[in-house]
Amino acid sequence: MRATRIIISGGGTGGHIFPAIAIANALRRAEPGCEILFVGAAGRMEMEKVPAAGYKIAGLNISGIQRGSILKNLALPFKLVDSMQKALKLITDFKPDVVVGVGGYASGPVLFAASWKKVPYLIQEQNSYAGITNKRLGKNAAKICVAFDGMDVFFPAGKILKTGNPVRKDVVDILNKHFRGSELLKLDPLKKIVLVTGGSLGAGTLNKSIEKHLQDFIEQDVQLIWQTGKYYYTGIMERIGPNFHPNVRVLEFLNQMDLAYAAADVIISRAGAGTIAELCLIRKPVILVPSPNVAEDHQTKNAMALVKNNAAMLINDRAAEDTLVKEALELLKDEARCELLSENIGKMALPNADELIAAEVFRLAGKGGV
Repeated sequence: MRATRIIISGGGTGGHIFPAIAIANALRRAEPGCEILFVGAAGRMEMEKVPAAGYKIAGLNISGIQRGSILKNLALPFKLVDSMQKALKLITDFKPDVVVGVGGYASGPVLFAASWKKVPYLIQEQNSYAGITNKRLGKNAAKICVAFDGMDVFFPAGKILKTGNPVRKDVVDILNKHFRGSELLKLDPLKKIVLVTGGSLGAGTLNKSIEKHLQDFIEQDVQLIWQTGKYYYTGIMERIGPNFHPNVRVLEFLNQMDLAYAAADVIISRAGAGTIAELCLIRKPVILVPSPNVAEDHQTKNAMALVKNNAAMLINDRAAEDTLVKEALELLKDEARCELLSENIGKMALPNADELIAAEVFRLAGKGGV
């Protein structure tokens, strides 16, 4: 029997790439000989991260709408046509049994091409609010894997499978690592620790909020793990200096996210779907500050799915600079609320998303027994 062939398309941010790699790893565990080809957007993060994970990737010359730049947007129709042609050629040449779309610029052209070529495709919709492209593509999808309830307002109910969002297993493996994480970051494991993370690129609002109130952490003898992201790190270090205070650890990127999660007592984060999936498995008190710079304001909708279950706190982006640090320090002192938030966010965890999605991919390929 020939090996199953699967195309996984999408990317653009870690929130799309890491779940895609998790799905690929689950496919390989189930069928070690299956052939997997990723399709991403040329010049984006996936072109580096996917090969580093051991998979082949092809790049499409595709990008999103550039806000405030009419000139850059003039090339979009040409890029779209070129991407469609390349996507059709990739499907013709690779002959996939199934195509998986995880979101991001490259996902649309590849799924449209799969539809034209009558190749079954699966959409992995990460957010609680589906975007325009996925809503359109959902009509012809063989299956739509979702992470939130109520998605039948966007997709045909009969095609929906609630799987959760795939996460990096190593990142959520935090059991008995609190002391190790604290010591690695040169922090005192017996003092309270707040972790602030804005993702690999960073989050301007989170960074401004923390920098403005650094003294509040020091006055209350609370320790801080502050992951700034690559765009902000140099400027912050120039302003505060390399040895600001023993209680404060400033890092551009967290290479061992599991140890940072393990060390933290309270976590401050954006509300990307992938991050929320990790936080549900981490089971710690969380304050979410949704990014306003995303399509359809989906981060706020993701965060509200937790807030309405009393599983997280939400601070509006505009209010964060004045209130975020104050709220975080108050939450640290409220042990009962910390315990309740931890318990409720844990109830929303869906730990086996990658295996469930992989099983559905093989079923669509006609290999339900793999």
